[in-house]
Amino acid sequence: MKSQKTRRTCKFGHTFYKSSDCPTCPTCEKLKAPASGFLAMLSNPARNTLLHHGIDTIQKLSSYTENEILQLHGMGKASLPALHNALAAEGLKFKDKKHDKN
Repeated sequence: MKSQKTRRTCKFGHTFYKSSDCPTCPTCEKLKAPASGFLAMLSNPARNTLLHHGIDTIQKLSSYTENEILQLHGMGKASLPALHNALAAEGLKFKDKKHDKN
């Protein structure tokens, strides 16, 4: 049985419907999405996770191992191809696994 969607309004006046307790306004999320750069290639949860951890540049991303990134709540394997492509475009890659903290 599906949960019933409830009508909500965010603090900026956008009206949206949600079936969960999640307070996130889809319109606000779309408006804050970057237009370019590696963060623009990611889903909102993945982008928000990286930003929450201070990973806002491709150089900062390259200081982590792939495993460290996957361990962050909100990151999944589906984001890895975009991250690998973004790193490669700048001549970078994830940190070597031998430096992995896990």
